[in-house]
Amino acid sequence: MDELDTALLTLLQEDAKQTNKELARRLHIAQSTCLERVRDLSRRGIVRGHHVDVDLKKIGRPVQAMVAVRLRPPDRAVIESFRAFVTGLPEVLSVFVMSGSDDFLLHIAVADNDELSGFVLDKLTQRKEIVDVRTSVIFDHFRRTVVTPGFSDGGSTPR
Repeated sequence: MDELDTALLTLLQEDAKQTNKELARRLHIAQSTCLERVRDLSRRGIVRGHHVDVDLKKIGRPVQAMVAVRLRPPDRAVIESFRAFVTGLPEVLSVFVMSGSDDFLLHIAVADNDELSGFVLDKLTQRKEIVDVRTSVIFDHFRRTVVTPGFSDGGSTPR
């Protein structure tokens, strides 16, 4: 990652719908250079896709929660089976496989508290490998939309 890659990555995260022409103009580079750099970011797996940010309230899922789950036995087969199960549930927005006291942290969004309760009691706790579930309701959620690369020398040279 050099400075141009970092600048492209920042602009794409701000608005992935920008045309190649607009990106090139904003960075003062040739359109062909811009296109090749964007394609290279994708080939290298740095850019993995283009996503739409959805307002959960406006689509009827205003209640968000983090659900911490502990499994037993904590072996690979149990963890992979549970991961496959929860990633298929429509309420689940994100799945974090964790170390420490919890094995999973699930970010979910549902219509109301009854649906939240039903998700935990009817879907999760029915699984025999679950030994503990803790649910925390999210009052507000802020997400960083632009992520800059890490720096190998403490500040000036991208990795």
